[in-house]
Amino acid sequence: MKNLKWIYLIILSIVWGSSFILIKKALIGLSALQVGSFRIIFAALFLILVGFKSIRRLTKQQWKWIVISGFLGSFFPVYLFAYAETEIDSAIASILNATTPLLTLVFGVLFFRAVFTQNKVLGVIVGLLGTAGLIFSGASINPDQNYLYSLLVVIAAACYAMNVNILKTRMSDITPLGITAGNFSVLLIPALLILYFSEFNLSEVTNDMQASLVYVGILGIVGTGVAMIIFNKLVQITDPVFTTSVTYTIPVVALGWGILDGEVFSFWQLISSFVILLGVFIVNRSKDIISKFRKQAI
Repeated sequence: MKNLKWIYLIILSIVWGSSFILIKKALIGLSALQVGSFRIIFAALFLILVGFKSIRRLTKQQWKWIVISGFLGSFFPVYLFAYAETEIDSAIASILNATTPLLTLVFGVLFFRAVFTQNKVLGVIVGLLGTAGLIFSGASINPDQNYLYSLLVVIAAACYAMNVNILKTRMSDITPLGITAGNFSVLLIPALLILYFSEFNLSEVTNDMQASLVYVGILGIVGTGVAMIIFNKLVQITDPVFTTSVTYTIPVVALGWGILDGEVFSFWQLISSFVILLGVFIVNRSKDIISKFRKQAI
């Protein structure tokens, strides 16, 4: 199990870290609405197929939270990321996504009676300062990009954060596969409707659109469907502290893809990215750093 958890972590890092460049490539031949819709459709078809039995076991009361979780944890973020990457680089989107644990803590305190420690306050402040630094430094080095779109990634991260708190407090009695398959079975119809109104026409598919469909197919089936199954398995065989490690490794993979694709990444962006990950690290520390420094001072 010790070796298996590391294998799962490496697979998730590669798959989720590659998702951002796949979104970027899919946007070459498809609109943001079409990329988001196809991603949900491909993931939904795969998850309904493998999780049909789990869906049938859901009760009427559980479906209420399945619907809320589906829209917060998948529907809105999928479209927000697609729109964000029409203006900002894929590597930047991945690093801003690392604010999810920080926002999870903030929403937990505001709405779910979670407790703020000094350690966690420090981590949130550090992480949010790094986020602001990353956005402003990116805007200065890439004046041709509209960095207001980076706020869409932060909103998506906030949706993820709210969803995590709901999963912890309202959906612990549902199996991971039941949650994921249930989420996407709910989202399939809205995604099909949005695709229809996006004016996608099968009779007018170009070579660029065909390539984009391949990218978004990989993104939906592997990057969403398979990855969620692996993640749920990882949660079962290890502890929450270990699973949060993927927060640090996803931006590394995404940054590598971005550099290979010719994205410009400045020194100050690198520093800001490090500050964000430092904030996430501080939040996840079990020991209080501030108290430790006080004792050393004494």
